[in-house]
Amino acid sequence: MEPDVFDPNCGSREVLDLIADKWSALILYALRGRTLRHAELRRALGGISQKMLTQTLRTLETDGIVRRVAFPVVPPHVEYSLTALGESLSPLLTEVCRWAEDNLTDIQAARAVNAHG
Repeated sequence: MEPDVFDPNCGSREVLDLIADKWSALILYALRGRTLRHAELRRALGGISQKMLTQTLRTLETDGIVRRVAFPVVPPHVEYSLTALGESLSPLLTEVCRWAEDNLTDIQAARAVNAHG
């Protein structure tokens, strides 16, 4: 039986909110198949604040989607990668990103028409 995502009490809504969040989706896409440090991830994403990156990574870690490994060295060295659960999202995110790239021109054209209409 499929979850009733239209039910405001359905727990799947929380998961949908998580993966539909712009920064979560971009972090997951950036980490697919590789491990990155915080600064590398921030550079890869472009435009995300350090605070937002940290908050989003913590949420993804709490939800079991991102793995955080801290090495006991000075200065601190922390690496992020996807868990098996996170990696299972990779094909879906790849398709969504491909769709976005393939349809960007059409969406921009529609926005231009509707902004002046």
